[in-house]
Amino acid sequence: MFFRPELPTPPQVPAQPHAAVHPSLCSCQTASPIPAATRTASPSLLSGRSGAVVGVLLGGVVLTALLTAVAVTAVSVAITGVVLRSLLTSQRNR
Repeated sequence: MFFRPELPTPPQVPAQPHAAVHPSLCSCQTASPIPAATRTASPSLLSGRSGAVVGVLLGGVVLTALLTAVAVTAVSVAITGVVLRSLLTSQRNR
């Protein structure tokens, strides 16, 4: 009744990969390069920045919601005014 997918078996991976060993061409020895120092930001800087970003985003969302509420209220008041004006003028004409 139900379909049961059959997954293929994964290929066998050799236990230890074979590394090719090449004899050195010269007897000179070179020092390994010094790794470059990486600059990491401290956690206090990251937490301050992320907190500021969250604050700005939250403020933007709240202000957008308030602006939307004001716009909807203004449209509702305008429609109510037009309807009331229409009702009052129709009663005066009768």
